Amino acid sequence: MKMRRIILTGGAGFIGSCILRTLNDCGITDITVVDHIASTQKWKNLSNKQYSEYVHKNQFLERVKSREFKNVDAVIHMGACSSTTENDFDYLWMNNVEYSKRLWEFCTENDIPFIYASSAATYGSGKEGFDDQIDISVLRPLNGYGYSKQVFDQWTLKQEKKPPQVVGLKFFNVYGPNEYCKGSMASMVYHGYRQIMEEGKIRLFKSEDYRYVDGAQERDFVYVKDICKVICFFLEHPECSGIYNVGTGRAQTFEELASAVFYALGRKPKIQYIEMPEELKEKYQYHTQAEITKLRNIGYQEPFMDVKEGVKDYVLEHLKKGFAIY
Repeated sequence: MKMRRIILTGGAGFIGSCILRTLNDCGITDITVVDHIASTQKWKNLSNKQYSEYVHKNQFLERVKSREFKNVDAVIHMGACSSTTENDFDYLWMNNVEYSKRLWEFCTENDIPFIYASSAATYGSGKEGFDDQIDISVLRPLNGYGYSKQVFDQWTLKQEKKPPQVVGLKFFNVYGPNEYCKGSMASMVYHGYRQIMEEGKIRLFKSEDYRYVDGAQERDFVYVKDICKVICFFLEHPECSGIYNVGTGRAQTFEELASAVFYALGRKPKIQYIEMPEELKEKYQYHTQAEITKLRNIGYQEPFMDVKEGVKDYVLEHLKKGFAIY
């Protein structure tokens, strides 16, 4: 990978810091990390990595306006408000739409490849399926977060002037190391592991849909280390642009996910089903499964770990080792 200088927004966060690790492993260290760490513990995600500077997200835009950043090889934009329960839509709009537009303009003016995080939340209930080759204007997200990502996706498709490479990545249910700072938004693997350590069991939501028994709700669970491989592919293939799903292409149940945590620890599964909070019932997805034909057709052939493989690596190499940073 012949990259020299990269700007990585959200670089102290979950996915962003794992990308930073992967870039370092490829010998890339001239990286500007943009984030908003404040009083969180996200700084720990940077502690074992190399980068040239850390810039607060607000100061970064001011420096972009001042044309301080020269000779940038790529912008990887992972920074966003990623909370699916965030109710302040103005906050979502400024962070996920307007901020992304400013970066788009920067990359367009300076002829820089632009890779950004979209989300599978744009698919909403899944009524229209999960195919990244359909007309995205028919999609109806179920929450403000998903809608903000949908708005930016649609905006990019309408622009005549654009960066030399534009890649939007619709991440499905990502889990893995470095998500420890995400609180309630961390994966069921993380929360499940902690519940096992504290109580010896995992709690899952009961189903409110007669078509799914408790624990049979399905997601396309994708391991973060596989996400990083996809990012590297696009950095190495600047001729590839578009909006792509990033998932395994396989739906697995929450019961399978929870059981995988127990199996990784050498224990028999013990699952308790609890009532789903009222505020989630209207917005809950019962099935997601990425259609990844579009990604495969451009030449990405790396296999994705299934739940059993990914959870085992996460539990044994990170969670069980004191929540080790990747």
